[in-house]
Amino acid sequence: MARKRKGRDLSGWLVVDKPAGMTSTAVVNKVRWALQARKAGHAGTLDPAATGVLAVALGEATKTVPYITDALKAYAFGVRFGAATNTDDAEGEVIARSEQRPTDAEIKAALGAFVGEIMQVPPRFSAVKIDGERAYKLAREGADFEVAARPLWVEELVLTDRPDPDTAVLEMTCGKGGYVRAIARDLGEALGCLGHVTWLRRLWSGPFEASQGISLAQIEALAQGPALEAHLRPLEEGLEDLPRVTCDAQAAARLRNGNPAMVIGRDIDYGEECWAALDGKAVAVGRYRAGELHPSRVFAAHE
Repeated sequence: MARKRKGRDLSGWLVVDKPAGMTSTAVVNKVRWALQARKAGHAGTLDPAATGVLAVALGEATKTVPYITDALKAYAFGVRFGAATNTDDAEGEVIARSEQRPTDAEIKAALGAFVGEIMQVPPRFSAVKIDGERAYKLAREGADFEVAARPLWVEELVLTDRPDPDTAVLEMTCGKGGYVRAIARDLGEALGCLGHVTWLRRLWSGPFEASQGISLAQIEALAQGPALEAHLRPLEEGLEDLPRVTCDAQAAARLRNGNPAMVIGRDIDYGEECWAALDGKAVAVGRYRAGELHPSRVFAAHE
């Protein structure tokens, strides 16, 4: 029998403004320790050098992680022209140089090719799997391998600043699985000048914004006290992109046992995914069929 993980049964989201120099997993572990939480996870990995929104789910909220992972996200980032690196960011080794520099007009004209449904090749130093191995592990070992292109939805990509001829600042809104480093690399190649990311900040992820984020210093200062718990946001915020239906206590009991139950909703299409609430608290996520919710995920009672 597996051992039960120790800790408190907290449920909700803590929006962290991740600092540079930490992995996303390390941030989750810090949050779990600070709140003495039994279960925690995050919605969307940030590279160690990146900063900004890292949404940490606790307890029952971990069941809503896929909905934040699939949501649109926005990034601000700097691109350095004139050099390509093996990691596509400033931490890697320079592998090629160019003396050419683009004009603002050339950058803006090139950005259109990176908007909409595009095919993107993730960086060789990334967590994608190649025959069961992480690409970054193979890259560090000097292995010869190819990373396959994958689709990415880019909602918007705009030039927001041009501090000097070598540098541009961009903002991008995109869907799941986007690599900003690959955007910088491919933009540099398209402009004929090469390029890599120098800094990256996630501005928002689904309903969570950087302005709402708590810093690591605050987390450490408030650790294992009620003041930190006060920063938790309801798990229901992770379901914001799904339509909501309501149910009574009897239906909630059926849903929590994995059984279909009658719900009340408006303008819900047959087969549409939605979530059921009892007194504003999430009970289950499932498919709506002729007045019933057929649950696929259920939530234990939570505060």
